This record gives sequence, structure tokens and C-alpha cells, in this order.
Amino acid sequence: MPEVTVELIQTGPEAAELIRNLYQYYAYESSDWEQEDVEADGRFYIHDEHLARYWQDPQWSANLLLVDGYIAGFLLIEGSELPDIDALELADLFILKRYRRKGIGRAIASQVLCSGQANWLVRFYDQDEVSQAFWRTVLDNLPRPVQTIELEDDPQLVSYLITRAALH
Repeated sequence: MPEVTVELIQTGPEAAELIRNLYQYYAYESSDWEQEDVEADGRFYIHDEHLARYWQDPQWSANLLLVDGYIAGFLLIEGSELPDIDALELADLFILKRYRRKGIGRAIASQVLCSGQANWLVRFYDQDEVSQAFWRTVLDNLPRPVQTIELEDDPQLVSYLITRAALH
């Protein structure tokens, strides 16, 4: 496979429409297990106040994934608001189909989950077999401690906490 350049770029509020547009593809793919229908205009609902937080809250970020300079997906990061969870949440990772099965998503997820001093929360729907397989591969090969945690907010979500490695 030829060498590709993969970049993860944090966006500013000027990218809100771009992220909104890409999110339609993400919502389409997850609509069967999230039980989402399109609105009267043919688009999936996006909560504008929630979307705006990616550029307002210092712990939140909306990041574009570029491959050889082309948009290949996005990564949304949120500060967890769950009780007793001090972590950043890798909330949504979406890779366009053209760029899948090349290790790009796995490399980005691993890089992000191993960066900095933050603990990370990863959650996905139990029914989402593609996400299950993807995250199992990422988490099984992560050089940080990974533990399954039980959270009460949504029983259909499988949740993992990734913690900083203990300092020696």
C-alpha cells in the first residue's frame, strides 16, 4: 500500500457546517441501532446547542480527519458529564467508507487514547457489530490500562475506561 499522510486537525467554529454535513453520514450509518428517523427535510436531526459546544467548551473539540489532504472523516471529543467519571470521551469517530479497512481509524483512535494525561471513555452500542470489532482491536492493543465499566445511563451502551499508565 502506498504511503499516505493522515492528519487530525482540530477545527474552529467556521467548520460547524462541514461537521454538520459529515455528521449526516454518521447518523445514517447508526440509524438502525439508534432508532433514528430523518426529519421532514430528509436530514437527520442535529441538536444545534450540543454541536456548538465543540467550539465553546475547552474540553470539547471537533476534529477533521484528512488523508493526503482529503476529508476522510471526523473525531468528536467531549468532556464526560457522567457522575464519578473524570475523563474525556471519544464521543464519535467516523471514517468515510473509502478510507476504511486501511488501519487509519485504528491508528487515530490509538494515538488519541494514548496522548496526554487524560483518562478516556469509549462507548458504543452493543448492537453495533462493526464498532464492537473495531474497538476490540483498538483496545486489545492499547498500551494503557483498559477496563469495562457499568454505567446506568444507557444499558445498550458498552463502556470502557482507559486510564493513564502508572508511572514507574
